[in-house]
Amino acid sequence: MITEDVTVSAPAAPAPAAERPRRRPGAKRRAWDEVPRWHIYLPLGVYLLFTLIPFYWILLFALRPAGSTSLVPWPMTFEHFDKVWTERSFGTYFQNSVLIAVATLVMTTVVALAGGYALARFDFRSKRGFMLALLCSQFVPGALLLVPLFQIFARLRMINSLGSVVIAETVFQLPLSMILISGFIRNVPYSLEEAAWVDGCGRFTSFRIVVLPLLRPGLIAVGSFAFVHAWNHFLFALMFLSDQGKQTIPVGLNTLMSADSVDLGALAAGGIIAAIPVVVVFAFIQKWLITGFSAGAVKG
Repeated sequence: MITEDVTVSAPAAPAPAAERPRRRPGAKRRAWDEVPRWHIYLPLGVYLLFTLIPFYWILLFALRPAGSTSLVPWPMTFEHFDKVWTERSFGTYFQNSVLIAVATLVMTTVVALAGGYALARFDFRSKRGFMLALLCSQFVPGALLLVPLFQIFARLRMINSLGSVVIAETVFQLPLSMILISGFIRNVPYSLEEAAWVDGCGRFTSFRIVVLPLLRPGLIAVGSFAFVHAWNHFLFALMFLSDQGKQTIPVGLNTLMSADSVDLGALAAGGIIAAIPVVVVFAFIQKWLITGFSAGAVKG
């Protein structure tokens, strides 16, 4: 009798399951791992909703026809923009606001740069008192400056002049700008200027070649804040400018509201025109605001 040897292969052992990475004994669970995601996204969504609804409402009134009650701006019209730009002289207001804001930016940056350098690099008597006075001046409301500034500009015959608004805005912006720029300059190592002096550069040349490039993020941030404040400020332009052809955007928006009625479409269109430069400026300085406070950092 012939017997055949039959080899029965054993079933293959299952592959070992991949081990989950073990947490170190001393590691702590983060609050983000313990909180469900919807607990975070739901409040953020509600906040975003309440933030975006006013912007949509402005766009709705600006783009839908007059007298319409639709919740969707369709058919879309630009008649309100044409009305405020031509009939309400918003083109002139826009030009005046640009001139005032740019001039304020330049004057504030230049004067604050010189004053901030003096505060950061020189020691003089009553330096701490001067810094304290600059800081305390930020608590003074701008309305308190109206009477003395009006008297000064009246004697200088600068009432109803764009220059008076530029000077007033610059005076109002200088204290904080000087404090910020002095902090930026202190972050620049003094040894860099000393090395430039050894190479034959004067103080001004060493400042222009060595220090100024390192201050670029800080200068852009300070100048942008000065621009936005001068663009949005209402009080100085209202008090010092009486000619309608020299008014600014905030004062022009005020003229769209009367005691009897308010043109909501024109007011919404004017608000969008006023907001466009501010949105563009903040979109531009967003990355500089993050890196601005590290201005002057050098690699060893």
